[in-house]
Amino acid sequence: MLIGNSLDSSNLIEGTKSSESSDKLEEELGRFLNLLVTQLKNQDPLDPLDANEFTSQLVAFAGVEQQIFANANLEKLLKLEQTNQISALVDFIGSTVEATGRTVPLQDGQAEIGYTMPLSANTATLTITNSAGRTVFQGDADKSSGKHVFAWDGKNNSGILQPDGAYNVLISGLDFSGNLLEITQTVFGRVTGAGVEDGLANLFLGDDITIAQDTVLAIKETKTASAGP
Repeated sequence: MLIGNSLDSSNLIEGTKSSESSDKLEEELGRFLNLLVTQLKNQDPLDPLDANEFTSQLVAFAGVEQQIFANANLEKLLKLEQTNQISALVDFIGSTVEATGRTVPLQDGQAEIGYTMPLSANTATLTITNSAGRTVFQGDADKSSGKHVFAWDGKNNSGILQPDGAYNVLISGLDFSGNLLEITQTVFGRVTGAGVEDGLANLFLGDDITIAQDTVLAIKETKTASAGP
């Protein structure tokens, strides 16, 4: 506890900036009070210390303390807001989302990639690489204008099933003049978790991909494999 009774450990969250500032203020106040006591003990009775000087110092310490108190309350509100964000994101878990991006999760041997092809595409190629940067699949992309969804069965060009995980996808194309096309890409994935980092709400797709909530374009029920007869 510092000056007065306004700030104590119950108002602080350990490891936050306000907690660190409180510790520093307490150290500085302790040094100031020790110095003040020493000066009072050794002052000249005929020429006593000016009380206004150390009173203004105490007032300054009190002002800093009040600011720390306000910051501590703000940190509590932010932490509560983050908790509320995570609670709201729980509803996403188990659903499939479409989000802007180029990293797609291969989940249970299945992955979906979305892209919007502009007009005048002459050639278009879809390339999938693994985390090591090696190409595992490459094929022609649909050149017709509009939105398309490519369903990848997780197999490379040799027909070998690749392990589940994160894969990078690039849709490239040229127009009839040989210029590169600007192609918007999206990825689909089943949400496996949620969290908040640096104040931003994130969703987890599989074990390896984290996407920001504000990149999500659509959410839908995850398709389940049909049961056999």
